[in-house]
This record gives sequence, structure tokens and C-alpha cells, in this order.
Amino acid sequence: MIAAAGLRTHIWNNNLKSIALMAGFPVLLLALTYAGALLIIAYSVDAPSSAEFLLAWDWTVAAIPWAIGAAAIWFVIAWLGYQKMIDAATGAREVTRTAEPRLYNLLENLCISRGITMPSLRIIETQALNAYASGLSDRQAAVTVTRGLMDSLNDEELEAVLAHELTHIRNRDVRLLVISVIFVGIISFLGQIFARGMLRGSLMRAGGARRGGGGNAGALILVALAIVALAYVLALVIRFAMSRKREFMADAGAVELTRNPDAMISALRKISGRSAIDDAPEEVRQMFLDNDTASFAGLFTTHPPIPRRIAALQAYAGGSA
Repeated sequence: MIAAAGLRTHIWNNNLKSIALMAGFPVLLLALTYAGALLIIAYSVDAPSSAEFLLAWDWTVAAIPWAIGAAAIWFVIAWLGYQKMIDAATGAREVTRTAEPRLYNLLENLCISRGITMPSLRIIETQALNAYASGLSDRQAAVTVTRGLMDSLNDEELEAVLAHELTHIRNRDVRLLVISVIFVGIISFLGQIFARGMLRGSLMRAGGARRGGGGNAGALILVALAIVALAYVLALVIRFAMSRKREFMADAGAVELTRNPDAMISALRKISGRSAIDDAPEEVRQMFLDNDTASFAGLFTTHPPIPRRIAALQAYAGGSA
């Protein structure tokens, strides 16, 4: 997390890694386009041969502009409607200084002290303890906290959480995460289409097989299925790995802003085991301060465990709590 090289160097290195990870999404989209070409050939040719693999590649190259165009349209729609979709999914509402003076003043003081543009504030009326940052630019930035978090944390702890979310905004974490979520959404959508297509096609092919059809169609379908499954799994791993790395950096940024590692540690301890907002979709939960979900070998967790985050703050940020 924070080593001798300093926080800025870690942020720079982390951003480079994230950009490299993001570069993998176009490759996955190309692989899915190839899988789609294989499926079309498998279900439209009576007796496919090994030459159909090369034909599928030719079709993929020809389809690249269309695939990029469709992905771009999807991305623009998600980009423009992002904040409204997040608010609708979580039930968040915007608040002013008059409505929530304690929360507003804590955030404003942090922003003034570091020359940061003041984001808008939102609250979710739930007793769960959580928070998240959103927005794709400084002008769109927002920090959202739950009522339970405000009620359970003292001023120093709440200030540390707000600083954590401000760090996500400063480091452009939210923008990269949203882009990755959009691309994973594209891959998931295409994967579902292909899976349904394979099911319908298999039923049709079964009828054709009784009439003597078949050939290498089964091999083409298996290859396409393997590509779709691998692309989806890799996309998830990439997305979750990005989120895990950046939570450590946001904890470190909170310490940089507040000069109070013990407040961040204390806040994390209070949040641990009390952060679940079950009705929020998984795509939104990965933006939260904490998303305590178990998964195979830790590959599909969006956040590092809170004990690891606390240990990192104690080891590298001077925390003693």
C-alpha cells in the first residue's frame, strides 16, 4: 500500500496497471465476436469442416466495425444515464447543508483544505454502514453515505470515510470502474445471447442429426462455448482485481487527507459485518466502501477483507488502533 516510494508513486503505478487491464476488454469483445461467428456457421452449414474455423475468423474481421459501434452506443447510453441509474438502484437522494449540516461541513472542510472540488452529497435511508463515490468527472462527482453510517460513526471516523471516497474521486477510480462494469455488462449480455442461441440451435441440430446432418458442428459449438465462458470469467477477474487494488489506495488516501490513520481503522472496525445493502445490485455493491462477499479463492471478491485493510494501515500508515 504505502511504501517508501510514497503515495503518488503507488497511485501512478496502480493507474498504469488499471489501464493495462482495461486494454484486455477489446480483446475479449473480439473473442466473443469470433465465438458468435462459429455458432452461426455451426447452425447454418449442414456439414461443417475444419476450414470453417478460418471462415469464422474472416467473418470476425469483417464484423469488427459493427461490434465496436454497438459497444460504443452501449457505452454512451450508460455514460449519460449513469448517476440516475445508481440513485434509482440504491434509493439515494441528494441533500444540502441545511438538511445535513454535520455531514456537509465535514466534507466541505476536507475539500477546502486540499483544494478539491466539492462533490454533491447523497444519503441512503438504511441502517447498514456503507458509502460510495460516483460520477465520471469532477463536476458530476457525488459522495453517498448511509444513515446507519452517520448514526454509528463519530466525526473523526465519518471524516475518514468521506476522505476515502474523495480519494476514489481524486484518483479517477470511479471512472475506470464504471468503464469496466460497462464492458463486463456487454460481455455478459452477449454471453447470454450466445447461450440461448446454442440451446435453440442444439434442439434444431438434434432434429437435423436424425436426418443425417451433423459433421463437425459439435466441435465448433464446443469451441464457441469455451470462448464465451473464458471471456466472461476473465472479464470478471479483471474487474474485481481493479476494485480490490484501489480500496487499499483509497484507505491510504484517507490517511493522507485526515492525518489520522486510527480514525480510518476505527471506522472500518465498526463497518465490518454491518455493511450489507442486500437490495443493491452487485454492479453497484462493488463501488461501496465495503462489500463483504465470499468467493472462490478470493478471485471474485470486489474488496479486500477489512482485517487486511486494517493490517495495511497499521503496517504502512502508522496506525496504532
